[in-house]
Amino acid sequence: MEFDYQKEDFSTPEPYEAVLSISNPFEREVATNQLAEYAKQVGIGASGFKRMLKTYLESKKQNERMVYVDQVTEFTGQKLELDAGEWQADDFGVSRRGKFGEEIACPHPILPVERLVNIDTGVEKLKLAFCKGDRRWREVVADKKLLASNNSILELANMGIAVTSENSRALVHYISDLENLNYDLIPERKSVSRLGYIESEGFSPYVDGLIFDGDANFRHIFESIRSAGKRREWLELALSLRQGNVMARIVLAASFASVLVKPCGSLPFFVHLWGGESGTGKTVALMLAASVWGNPEMGRYIQTFNSTVVGREKLAAFLNHLPLIVDELQLARDGRGKLNFDVYALAEGVGRTRGNKNGGVDQTPTWQNCILTSGETPITGASSGAGAVNRVIEIECRTAHRIIEDGHATAGVLRKNYGFAGREFVEKLYQEDNAQLAAELYKKHFRALSENDTTEKQAMAAAVILTADELATDWLFQDGNAVTVQEISGFLASRAAVSSGRRGYEYFCDWAAQNANRLRQDNEQGDVYGVISGAQVCIIRKVFNQVAEEAGFSPAALLSYLKEENLIETRGRAMTCSRRINGVRTECVCLRVDTGEITADDDLF
Repeated sequence: MEFDYQKEDFSTPEPYEAVLSISNPFEREVATNQLAEYAKQVGIGASGFKRMLKTYLESKKQNERMVYVDQVTEFTGQKLELDAGEWQADDFGVSRRGKFGEEIACPHPILPVERLVNIDTGVEKLKLAFCKGDRRWREVVADKKLLASNNSILELANMGIAVTSENSRALVHYISDLENLNYDLIPERKSVSRLGYIESEGFSPYVDGLIFDGDANFRHIFESIRSAGKRREWLELALSLRQGNVMARIVLAASFASVLVKPCGSLPFFVHLWGGESGTGKTVALMLAASVWGNPEMGRYIQTFNSTVVGREKLAAFLNHLPLIVDELQLARDGRGKLNFDVYALAEGVGRTRGNKNGGVDQTPTWQNCILTSGETPITGASSGAGAVNRVIEIECRTAHRIIEDGHATAGVLRKNYGFAGREFVEKLYQEDNAQLAAELYKKHFRALSENDTTEKQAMAAAVILTADELATDWLFQDGNAVTVQEISGFLASRAAVSSGRRGYEYFCDWAAQNANRLRQDNEQGDVYGVISGAQVCIIRKVFNQVAEEAGFSPAALLSYLKEENLIETRGRAMTCSRRINGVRTECVCLRVDTGEITADDDLF
């Protein structure tokens, strides 16, 4: 390159701009060396030239927030040009000269391109961009804690980055150097790892510019929370389904109710659709509930029970305040056909505390939402604890009275139009004093429901649903067709039905009727379980304990209830009485029964 500068020209930007404008790194380096030699010839010393060039570069970087340094990242197709410091960063990889020779940080291009700050936890992560042989850039998000350790950074190998125990230390230093050297140049974005209310920020995922940085297994759900199609078509369908069908209204209201659990001070609860007949519309009803928030396709928003206990806890915590919608309860049964699903644990809203591989304790997952499920059978049974029954509103679906009449047509509309109503509901909720209005409506409905024959927690769940439907009717549907206290009361469990002790008593009454032949002295067909004597069923204590445990009842807890309710004959502090069975004295649980249910007459035996 030929130059025509005078000594005084080196006090101007012109000669430095001439060489720095050359895009090819190699050619730029050659031209810079030639200019340095020329500067010496006109009376500018080598040190003077380097000092002037450095000063010029620093001024350009400060004024234009651009990188003009001797060593920058020179990756083909890179998003950012960053100050590489002492690192040589080009298409051949990343390396630097050390005391003992060349130190390789990575054999392929890699650099930080975004800093993610979680608005919920404050935890920072880095988005790394890298490319390998095919020159196709890929991106991964990693915790800063992971990137700060020679050992933990090895996890990047699972994501496709070429890191081993040999270069992990150098890679840690390189990433740290680039972030610190270019802190103001690396874009900073708001991120989140769960859905729902975020203190001082708003409702995830509706915060502007928000990106997901959580568990990769939940990314598809996060991305499904969006709107598609036409709002008018979804609304017309919803209005038609609400006409005369209280079950559809309850399911739809429960979906809105999920975001009211927290502001109303209520508790997580279930709405379970069940029925052994196909074509009743259970799955499509869940699609309707999901369409309030996003894509209702199975595997997008809606999940199945084909997951572990830990997996369901993590999913509930991720959804946080949005409804957890799960189809096909029967998939949760084990090899013996037993339901492998703890209703009460999920309804508690708090997961188990678990240790991690580093010897610490993971953050305990929490959630406050509605859980909508479906299956062929009820989600609770005779042996379910009162805590579980309390939290579930069960809705039986039959072909004679379908929850969705034309499932095929309804599903077709929902697949194309969704995600409008939920966002509008949330935005309306936090306008003016609407959150306070919701809390007041909830209290009103709870008081009304508490006057009926139901439990406090059943009333709490129903009150949230009624509140949500009243608000949705005013804000969205405007059809004056909100669910009433009388309508929802028909789906609530009575106090007696919720009591595990009462259900245990009724279970043994049924059991005694089924095993009447084994409860008589002259039984010749097998084992004797006890004896029926008048209005008493006297069951051998060992048999009672075995039957209770097999049915899922605690024998001790059940006996305590039976004694308190005067449903067994006791002897002092003992829960049993001595009876003669086949001529042998033995301890029996003497259950008092309605003689109309079980008698010792010849017709029964």
